[in-house]
Amino acid sequence: MEDVKNRGIIIDDTTLRDGEQTAGVVFNRREKIAIARMLDSAGVHELECGIPAMGEEERDSIRALVDLGLNARLISWNRAVISDIQASIACGLKAVDISLSVSDMMIENKLGKSRAWVKEQLKSALGFAKDHGLYVSVGGEDASRAELNFLVELMEITHELGGDRFRFCDTLGILDPFAMYDRIRALRLSVPSLDIEVHTHNDLGMATANAIAGVRAGARFVNTTVNGLGERAGNAALEEVVMGLKHACGIDVGVDTHRFVEISRFVGKASHRPVPAWKAVVGERVFSHESGLHADGVIKNPRNYEGFDPAEVGLQRHLVVGKHSGTSGLTERYRELGIMVSRKEAFGLIEQVRAIAQRMKRPLTDTELRKLYKSGTYSKKAA
Repeated sequence: MEDVKNRGIIIDDTTLRDGEQTAGVVFNRREKIAIARMLDSAGVHELECGIPAMGEEERDSIRALVDLGLNARLISWNRAVISDIQASIACGLKAVDISLSVSDMMIENKLGKSRAWVKEQLKSALGFAKDHGLYVSVGGEDASRAELNFLVELMEITHELGGDRFRFCDTLGILDPFAMYDRIRALRLSVPSLDIEVHTHNDLGMATANAIAGVRAGARFVNTTVNGLGERAGNAALEEVVMGLKHACGIDVGVDTHRFVEISRFVGKASHRPVPAWKAVVGERVFSHESGLHADGVIKNPRNYEGFDPAEVGLQRHLVVGKHSGTSGLTERYRELGIMVSRKEAFGLIEQVRAIAQRMKRPLTDTELRKLYKSGTYSKKAA
């Protein structure tokens, strides 16, 4: 396997395009500008910013993003149609993704065309884009169901006509990471001079794993969305992919992860898709500990039960006091509330805490913990 650490992995975030294609999600121009600025300031390398062919309102929003002068490259999504590319040029964009359906299923049943037609369409659209000096990603819609040799043909055409990369789309989210690795590796070896991008969907819950598998197999570009927004079950989540690459693969892509919670909460509010408390990496309670064994271990050394420091993504550790708590976690939580509890008191308190939590089917709040301590009823149990 080639050394991916030295290959310069590029994050192409498509929150403003595929993320907004989540059923029922609409970002207004102010929100788009804010999202673009936050992603740019965090060091995300490329932003897929919209679909100019949708209409004048969309084009106005894209022009507003172009006018920001961001460090991130802005790229638009287009059908492999010259009029779409012309709309992108009119917005002042210098980079485009031109998309074609590449599986026989879609070529025959969606387009009513043939493989030969797809190749000619690619040549026409890509030739036009390169004649106008554009950076071009060729997007292979439904590539995960396409015949591998046909994808190699399309990649060879892309390379010969000056295309800059090929986007392998698992459009229906049907691959597992092993199949993704095998396919990207085969394509990488077949056309080694053309960069590959992976675009993964989460229909089977494997978008992040598939994105990382694609990178491990040789893809240099990876699509993400904040919070994993996207059509149906969504796309690979920006925060998960970046942190997964960093901590599971030892690949630091240069994105400021400390901004993740801030960005996640903003996009959650703008999309009317609140971030679940248990959401991987950025959920409010993913660094909560209740189990007596775990809480005791974290108190002694956070690395016992935390793979990375919560501050790395903008979160804080939280000790929950409930049915499964032990005396160590209880004592530490009281200490955080400014109450010093003796070991004898802790044994008296823990029995009542567990009984209350069992009855109420939830952990105790800080107010309830204070009230329980002030009541003094636990002292009789401890005696």
